[in-house]
Amino acid sequence: MRRHLVERELTSEGPKHSPKHSKPRARRRSATVNLAESPLSWLHARGHIDDRLFAAGEKLRADYERAQLGATVTMSWEPVRMKGKGADSGLSTTERQIAAKARFDAAIAEAGSGLSDILWRVVCAGEGLPDAEKALTWPARSGKLVLKLALDRVAQFYRVS
Repeated sequence: MRRHLVERELTSEGPKHSPKHSKPRARRRSATVNLAESPLSWLHARGHIDDRLFAAGEKLRADYERAQLGATVTMSWEPVRMKGKGADSGLSTTERQIAAKARFDAAIAEAGSGLSDILWRVVCAGEGLPDAEKALTWPARSGKLVLKLALDRVAQFYRVS
């Protein structure tokens, strides 16, 4: 796993980047943060979600990336067939992309409309829970419970045991 460690000041709103030229305050606390770590892997590494929910989230993220649903600049139009294993073996790049999008859409639908917002923000967009809660205008620390419910439904969809 990649590591990009930075020092962040802890405030009442959560970690903040502390500028180097600021005046030192008494009893200032900070934490080292790995910016390359996804919010989902952060929750898993600290025991907030179990292996099953983490695996389901990673499968959803993989389908999101395979479907190329994020912002892109270019696309390969080559109909090259790739050798591989699994359900997508023997498909062209475009066919694999379409299959991944169908799985992603079905998994999001399985999570449900009330749970898919936090699921997409944390797992696919890489937003931290506090940022996702704020964007959805939810109370602080409510996102983890809702995310667990959404990941449980996605785990059932992907048949992760």
